[in-house]
Amino acid sequence: MIRFVFRFLGLLFLAAAFILVVYDGMKSIVDNALFFTSVRAVWMIVNAASLAKLQPMIAPYAGGVLWDPVTLTLLDAPALAVLGFFGIVFLLLGRRKKPLIGYERA
Repeated sequence: MIRFVFRFLGLLFLAAAFILVVYDGMKSIVDNALFFTSVRAVWMIVNAASLAKLQPMIAPYAGGVLWDPVTLTLLDAPALAVLGFFGIVFLLLGRRKKPLIGYERA
């Protein structure tokens, strides 16, 4: 059951990454320049209120280091790369185990 959920989430993330590839590609062709949608822009479209609540929730930990270099770098990363990465990770977590050949399973 949990493998099904992981595979479903992986395919959902990969589909969203593909949609962003097409969107960024079309926008790059129209603007005649390379364009990548950031995670922050996608998050603002989906739910801007939760993004505003993120900084007060993360900033107190690790002396502010967790917010400034780590979280801001992740928020400025291309969304298609982040969604693609999480999609691949979830698909790998949800894959079926290979059967053992020549060994007895206990």
